[in-house]
Amino acid sequence: MRLSTFSIVAFDPHANELGVAVQSKFLGVGAAVPWVIGGVGAIATQAWANTTYGPRGLRLLEEGHDPKQVIESLIASDEHADQRQVGIVDSKGRSATYTGGNCMDWAGGIAQPNFAAQGNILAGEPVVKEMAAAFGSTSGCLADRLVAALRAGQAAGGDRRGQQSAALYIAKPAGGYGGFNDRYIDLRVDDHTQPIEELARLLKLHKLYFFKAEAADLIPIDAAAGKEICELLERAGALSSAHTQFDAEAQSALTTFMHRENLEDRVRDDGHIDRQTLEYLREFVE
Repeated sequence: MRLSTFSIVAFDPHANELGVAVQSKFLGVGAAVPWVIGGVGAIATQAWANTTYGPRGLRLLEEGHDPKQVIESLIASDEHADQRQVGIVDSKGRSATYTGGNCMDWAGGIAQPNFAAQGNILAGEPVVKEMAAAFGSTSGCLADRLVAALRAGQAAGGDRRGQQSAALYIAKPAGGYGGFNDRYIDLRVDDHTQPIEELARLLKLHKLYFFKAEAADLIPIDAAAGKEICELLERAGALSSAHTQFDAEAQSALTTFMHRENLEDRVRDDGHIDRQTLEYLREFVE
């Protein structure tokens, strides 16, 4: 079975993040297409996917070969190269994409500095063009830009066979949980009627649980905010007695609640609460 797929590989030089986002009419596309090593490169291997392109290609990038050279090496030793498709970007922002001559129409890709977008069995060339345009025009972190590219590709017609699965894999050195590995974001939607939108929902949750609060999202706990937080904590069963002021007991209750709800990375002791935590607390008691 061929992975009728569209994907984008990309590098964010400011955050030192490398990633792959992909959607396919194929069960569990995240298990086959995306391959990433933080500080090295990102590879998407698809069409009649040769999954050895992932680890082999990353080793070649580690050895110093640029993405074009890596593709040349991979396809040179593959008797079915004309049925493969691959996109590669490295930690210098160099990129390349390849589509074998026997990939099923429409098939092709675009490679520009810091990203490469490609797909096969698509509605047409506008799918990859719109992906490239959305990636270039979207603000925010790399994950946001990659999901925006997938949404744009789908809006342009996407995979001719339909939708089934999607994945987002981003790596950065020491970016994983606790800083022990490079697996910064690893989200998969294996089987869904709207996999890109489900992926976007999971990304929102990931950002809530694992991203640090931005300065623009901080809310000072003044009298009004403190009273609301106390009332919400009481309704959540996290604060036993009535409070009208956000005192040390209320702060302790809020911290305990946040740890219980896996929001420990957002705990603060500077007299502020972030917007996302306050929204979570409001929704929790609805």
